[in-house]
Amino acid sequence: MQIEDSPYGVVTGPDGALWFTLVQQGRIGRVVPGGEPTFFQLDPPDGQPTVITTGHDGALWFTEHAGGRIGRIGVDGTVRAFDVASPYGIVAGPDGAMWFTQLQEDRIGRIDPAGRTSFVALPTENAMPSAIAAGPDGLLWFTLNQGNAIGSVTVAGQVTLHPLPTEAAAPVGICAGPDRAMWFVEIGAGQIGRIDGAGTITEHPLPDRAARPHAIVAGPDDALWFTEWGTGRLGRITTDGTVTEYPLPGAEPHGLTVGPDGRIWVAMESGALVTAEP
Repeated sequence: MQIEDSPYGVVTGPDGALWFTLVQQGRIGRVVPGGEPTFFQLDPPDGQPTVITTGHDGALWFTEHAGGRIGRIGVDGTVRAFDVASPYGIVAGPDGAMWFTQLQEDRIGRIDPAGRTSFVALPTENAMPSAIAAGPDGLLWFTLNQGNAIGSVTVAGQVTLHPLPTEAAAPVGICAGPDRAMWFVEIGAGQIGRIDGAGTITEHPLPDRAARPHAIVAGPDDALWFTEWGTGRLGRITTDGTVTEYPLPGAEPHGLTVGPDGRIWVAMESGALVTAEP
């Protein structure tokens, strides 16, 4: 599906449509697979919307990293914005609020449906907290891209950090897997990682260590699917570490999601949403 803009993040909304961010154009898009997309212009348009996810309130929440805002868009297209410095990753937490990372603040944030924010300071410096995901254990798990670690935080604000075995691995995407562990990608090392609730880390090197994996999602097939930003491929890894790769049309795949049709949908910043069947 060609999109004459720059899709970055994508998620399936509560209305059965794909919702996606257009990072260079400052817009949010919505499309039902097989239909024509609708676009919602953000004001101001220079915020660079990146990650988008579903909230507890039936709306879509997204981050505007450059603009310093967290946005909320209802399925009717109504947008609200809240000022927050350098947000990047965002996820619905187990406490009814949205949790997010602050890429340049060494903090994890929380925002409730009314827009009230609170923050948890990390014991790091310039660690670049990036993606964040809810775990099966009630924790929020996040990656420290420059801190070379995986972290977790309780809803009460208790932080635990787990250094990665590989130096300069630069983790980005993270998600909960079908095996009750968290799975993440190492864009700097060309590896897929797994961390269990006890903090034990396993790393799986990709066939091409220069693939620069970026985002990861649990598929409907009990496997993990991830984008390879550097090589323009879609990857699949089973929980025992078997990797399969598929070429994608276009370039710069970023976010991905399981679509309403059960397929894997990938946001290609070169100008398309593309799909693969598990």
